[in-house]
Amino acid sequence: MVEGHAPLRTREDDPPMTSAHPVDLLALAARYADPPRWPVPLRFDRAQRWYARLAARPDHEVWALSWLPGQGTDLHDHGGSSGAFLVVAGTLTEETVSGGRLRPRRLAAGAGRRFGARHVHVVTNRGDQPAVSVHVYRPALRRMTRYRLRDGQLLIADVAEAGVAW
Repeated sequence: MVEGHAPLRTREDDPPMTSAHPVDLLALAARYADPPRWPVPLRFDRAQRWYARLAARPDHEVWALSWLPGQGTDLHDHGGSSGAFLVVAGTLTEETVSGGRLRPRRLAAGAGRRFGARHVHVVTNRGDQPAVSVHVYRPALRRMTRYRLRDGQLLIADVAEAGVAW
């Protein structure tokens, strides 16, 4: 376990996500949008975004993240995983690359976003209040590539591996 991050917990009532039983990832994120029911207590960390894996199944995983004002991610992908995230509290700004530049989208509490396996984005709390979100990935995250956007082109900055970087 990484200090500051909660241990793995599973939730047996998650439906399996097979081709015979598809589940909308955003709908699954909504099932976890109640922090008092999480298997770990919600925390806020001034040094970095706090995160905890709420559930892990063979075909997906669910994460909770908290964001203090100004906290955010680097420009990154999800290593071939599709996903969705739902803002539970506060407001987050997601920026995606389009036409060689970052285009922002503001997501208030209750708003969410589905994304495919090739999605690249930055997520930041640009507000003045803390934010909380739930993220679902299918399959579970194994790696994430971080990028730089230079002269309208995505350049690989580094690759983070599960079990090492998080």
